[in-house]
Amino acid sequence: MPLHRRHLIDIADFSRDEFDSVLETAVSMRQVLERPISRVPTLRGKSIVNVFFEASTRTRVSFELAGKSLSADVVNVASSGSSIEKGESLIDTFHTIQALGADLVVLRHPKAGAPDLAARNLSCSVVNAGDGLRGHPSQALLDLFTVQQHTGDIEGLKIVIVGDVLHSRVARSGIWAFARMGAHVYLSGPPTLLPPHFNKLVNGDDGIVRIEHDLDRAIDGADVVMALRIQKERMHLGMLPDLREYARRWGITSTRLSRADRRALLMHPGPMNQGIEISPDVAYGEHSVITEQVTNGVAVRMAILYLLLAGTPA
Repeated sequence: MPLHRRHLIDIADFSRDEFDSVLETAVSMRQVLERPISRVPTLRGKSIVNVFFEASTRTRVSFELAGKSLSADVVNVASSGSSIEKGESLIDTFHTIQALGADLVVLRHPKAGAPDLAARNLSCSVVNAGDGLRGHPSQALLDLFTVQQHTGDIEGLKIVIVGDVLHSRVARSGIWAFARMGAHVYLSGPPTLLPPHFNKLVNGDDGIVRIEHDLDRAIDGADVVMALRIQKERMHLGMLPDLREYARRWGITSTRLSRADRRALLMHPGPMNQGIEISPDVAYGEHSVITEQVTNGVAVRMAILYLLLAGTPA
């Protein structure tokens, strides 16, 4: 089933059918990546422009590899060294990209709403690769795909997201995605980084979102544990205890992880602060699917590009 949209800006309004469409197409794309020659001609003749106003490794490279694996022409644009440094406005940049014949723009920007502005000013498709604190839809979709590949079904799973939820666009998109797919989402972390309104984000017949500040209680019987990156600058704003105290109360250790289901998956969107939000012995241990998330990111982003530009799933 195709995506009934021209853009991927947010997944808060995604239907179950749209989630299923991306996940099913990603299976085919993962098979493409496992071939000796991991390239198909599906998007030959299409132009994809990656415009990143923030530093990125995983997301930018992932979208670049995804486009090239589909045989699209891919161009990367960073704010550093571009006309933006000379004072060009964001809208002028969009018009320039449009004039160059882009079929799809992948945009990351520090301000929430920048992809919406792009969608209003471009006739081509726009994919949000992270905007401010609002969302990171492709990360949520690759996380869904990774979990589904291991469990077969997301409905009814207990998903624990740990850390700085307040400042995490990954968490915001992930909460929506997992809950919409029927999971029970538990949020854990310091009260200053976990406002109570987060448990009201998802309504209706979707999964349940709960807040549990005590991580040992939250992690009990969990099917998936996702640690979020702690931004050390938050400590200087009085929003965190010292890092040693954070690691003691909310760091994922082997002892703490043993409280989860024995088949539990350990996830992290990266980059990790090992020894703070996650201990080195579990970061790449038997429960970890962190490197698999990176690999799956290419397949899922291939699925997104394919569905937006080709119109029908593989």
